[in-house]
Order: sequence, then C-alpha cells, then structure tokens
Amino acid sequence: MSYDYDLPSELIANTPADPRDSARLLVYKTQTGEIIEDVFANIAKHIPEHSLIVLNDTRVIPSRLELIKETGGKVRVLFLVNELEANKSVIKGLPDRKLKVGDRLFAAEQPIVEVISQKNEEFTFKSLITPVEFRNLIDKIGNTPLPPYIHSDLSEAEARTKYQTIFSKAADHENRAVESAMSAASVAAPTASLHFTEKVFQSLESKNIKKTFVTLHVGRGTFSPVDVAKLGDAPVLHKEPIFVPKISAETISLAKKEGRPIIASGTTAARVLESTADSVQGFSGSTSIFIRPPYNFKLVDGLITNFHLPNTSLLMLLDALLQSKGSPKTWREIYDYAIEKKFRFYSFGDAMLVI
Repeated sequence: MSYDYDLPSELIANTPADPRDSARLLVYKTQTGEIIEDVFANIAKHIPEHSLIVLNDTRVIPSRLELIKETGGKVRVLFLVNELEANKSVIKGLPDRKLKVGDRLFAAEQPIVEVISQKNEEFTFKSLITPVEFRNLIDKIGNTPLPPYIHSDLSEAEARTKYQTIFSKAADHENRAVESAMSAASVAAPTASLHFTEKVFQSLESKNIKKTFVTLHVGRGTFSPVDVAKLGDAPVLHKEPIFVPKISAETISLAKKEGRPIIASGTTAARVLESTADSVQGFSGSTSIFIRPPYNFKLVDGLITNFHLPNTSLLMLLDALLQSKGSPKTWREIYDYAIEKKFRFYSFGDAMLVI
C-alpha cells in the first residue's frame, strides 16, 4: 500500500496556533464514518465520558549546535540526545557538513567533541567536556530542532516555549534516580499534545475524563520516511527510550479492566502503550515497535494526532488503527477531506481525533 500523497505547500503550518487550543480539530468517528469539524478547545465534547487520556511528557531540548571545525569552518550538528546513555561520554549526531574521524569541533575556542566513527549520515562523537558542561552548553547556545519543513520566524526563546508541551518534564522522573546530566530527552516534540492547555484539561476533568503520563524520548526514527517496498516481515524502528511510572501503569490497567476507553495523545504515547501492555508494575527500557496494518491493538481505543508527513511510520500507525476499528473511511479519504477543507498539516498544524 502507498502512503504517499500530495500536499499544497500553503497547508504546511510554519507557526503554531495561538492560543494553543485554537487549532482546528477534525473528529473522525470510526463506527459511522462521520467527520466533524471543531476546534481543539472543545475536544472534551467529542471524547466519551470516563475515558483515560495517555500523554507523553518528554521534554525537547535545544540539541542543534553550531560548532567550529579546526579549519575554522562552521558545522551545525543535531545531537541525538534521546539516545544518550547515563555516564557515557559518547553521543551520536547528524552534522550538516562533511566530517572525518579524528575531527574536533569547538565552541568559543574550547574543544567540545571529537568524531570517532561514522555510519552513513550518522556520526558518533566523543565528548571532550563533562556531561554537566555539555548539557549547560546545549542550554546556552543550542537551537530547538524544529523540523526542516518548518520555515518559521520564531525566535529561539519562542521556539523553546511553543515547540514544547505545557506538561513536559525533565528526562529524570521523581521516582527514578538521577543518573546523569546527559540523560535522554527528545529531539522532536510529541506534537499532538502541543494543543493542550490548562483550560482544556479542566474541561476534560469536568467530564470525568482522566489523564496519565508516560514517556518516550523522541528520536529521528519516529519521523524518518519509510520505504514500504523494502519492509520485511518484522520491521522495527530506531530504538527509543520509554518509561511508564508505576502509578500510570496501574491507572492504565484499571481503565482497561473497567472497559473505559483509552485515548493515546499522539503516536508516541500509542507506541508506549502497545509496547508495555502487560507491564502493570511500570516499565523502564526502550522500544522499537513498528505498528502497521494489520495490527491488533491491545490498549489503544482512540487517538489524538496531527496530520503526518507522507511515507512515515506515524501515518502507518494511523492506518493500522483505522483498519483495526473497521473504519468505513481510509486514512487517504480523511486526509483528502482535510486538504479540501484547508486544515493545517504537520508539527505545528491542526489536530485530529479518531474515536
């Protein structure tokens, strides 16, 4: 099956909705095929009472650094902070210029990293400063890794706020020991959750719709294009760290036992749920789960999501959910409708609720 489609460039959102919950909302009812247009501020109206919404509380950090080569040339590196391991002095990154093993990169005449290996476009660097110094450097001079298709006039200060959910947390949770200042975080936001505001959460609570949090530190694999023709029988994505606190696992397990709908806010939250469906005591580890049709969902009953890029695993997950629920409309028919009605697409775009 093809996951390609044509999108008019003017429908790519370069700035987020302001306020966040003023984004448009497309509600799709899988039992009837009905499509409803609304705004995100009213999402509680469309979610069944007593549902449980599961959100990804990861935090994006400004992990794109402009550094200087020993020759004096500039190079921008997106450091894959989601793959950082505690107390390790190596980090992977994607530079925008040619590098070779042994090259050192500098900031303010101080050596920061040295190239130790390369695999395709991905480089492995040895950090020449301490983990605390590296994290402080990122906070001081790093740039928020907005996707390349976004052509935004946002300042770095604005990007750090607007490309972040209002409930994002630091990488280390209060019930997990702080292991390192270089512990994992995300290089991309769980964008479906960018639309939530405190007002929206209050409206959900008034309808007895509860929420709980899990973590998936988002890496480049989540958003990378997928060649459908080359997929094997058991494909996997890039490995990404996940964490489910014990209280969240218990809340999710109880909702499932009581037959309450479980709504994943974003494909990342959906992947955590499906990866840890049997972990009622919580979970800390990683996942490389690739959800595509046909797939029998264990926990996810509904999905809050944005409109995704063509040929990505996110679009395949949406297709899998629609097929699993016996949807009378395909993802393509829904997207054609959204394009016709001029919904805004991609990370800063509008939202969709599949219920």
